Amino acid sequence: MTTTWTTARVLRDRNAGLCLTAVVVSGFGTSALWLASGVWVKDLTGSDGLAALCLLAMWAPTLAGPLLGTLADRFRRRPLLVAASLLMAVLLLTLGGVDSPRGLWLLYAVLFVYGAAGVVHDAAESALIATAVDRSLLGDFNGLRMTAGEAMKLLAPLAGAGLYAAYGGAAVAVLDSVTFLLAAVVYAFLRVREDRPAPPTGSRRERTAEGVRHLWSHPVLRPLVSAGGVTMLCAGVNGALVHAVVEDLGRSPAYAGVLYAVQGAGSVAVGLLAGPALRRLGERRLAACGVALLAVAVPLRAVPDDPTAWACSAAIGAGLPAVLIATLTAVQHGTPPPLLGRVTATADTLVFAPNVLGLAAGAALVELVGHRLPTAVLGAVLAVTAATLFHRPASAERTASRSPSDANPA
Repeated sequence: MTTTWTTARVLRDRNAGLCLTAVVVSGFGTSALWLASGVWVKDLTGSDGLAALCLLAMWAPTLAGPLLGTLADRFRRRPLLVAASLLMAVLLLTLGGVDSPRGLWLLYAVLFVYGAAGVVHDAAESALIATAVDRSLLGDFNGLRMTAGEAMKLLAPLAGAGLYAAYGGAAVAVLDSVTFLLAAVVYAFLRVREDRPAPPTGSRRERTAEGVRHLWSHPVLRPLVSAGGVTMLCAGVNGALVHAVVEDLGRSPAYAGVLYAVQGAGSVAVGLLAGPALRRLGERRLAACGVALLAVAVPLRAVPDDPTAWACSAAIGAGLPAVLIATLTAVQHGTPPPLLGRVTATADTLVFAPNVLGLAAGAALVELVGHRLPTAVLGAVLAVTAATLFHRPASAERTASRSPSDANPA
């Protein structure tokens, strides 16, 4: 009942509803494109390696998050989001000319700009949400944002694949362009008062380092972001082992899709519960609970039993978003608005970059030692990470996560 009430509060809030709509619209296009781009390159070249470069091109700019995040602090966030969305809407239309291997350079270039714009977009969006949405609703909003994002990951790739099969890659690019255009319109309708950012002081390197310094010196954010990075590293290794788990179950490779669907359902559920859980537990304890759930589910998924595999997949789907939602909400609560863009981008880099390293490590480990030993080690690492978060006092952080109106209802 509480979850339903808080969800309704978010959706009734005009700015929160518009921000969530923009997330859903742009997320649909992005999820459709990331799958279609790889298939597109595979069809043109027959090369798995060149197809994999599509994801690398989109992901690589994340490494420059601390630098790109400074852009989100140099401009007012709403106009920046509108401009970035319009830029991508126009740029994606150029992919209509990619019809042979000679045009792949354009596809990779657009995907690279796509990734860089996405880093700036996410940082600006997080900062704008912290201003436009009531602080007491931030946890609920971030949970619903996660739910919407996971839902798009389940639906959009299917739509993108169908559109690609019928009309080719250019049609998917046009679809994504339209979603960016719609998102720009939604952002334009936000009602938010933003002060013009102060002129930048110091060198670009010094401004970039401010986000890192803030995270490192903050007693709440540093352990949360560190735990988030460790968790995503373990998630990457675990993700690379899924086909070995499916083989151990005696199922066909396509059965991995069933486990991913169950995992997605767990993510959707925890997104709806995140707001009340944050108010009850605080960011650190919610993250600790999420990591602890992963510490149990990851090693148990090696048990060759279908119900156990389903339960563990659902638990992994619930535990991982809990960590990410808690970390993002803590960054929004614990960062001054002038720094929020670069701090968000820096936190995203520190949390998500290890995931790719984990995927590479998992791919190597499963060939060398199988999946049972790595999952046991992952469980131990995650248990230590959870214990570290549980050990730290959470009372001050839980108080900080509440708005002044929560402390004084009058």
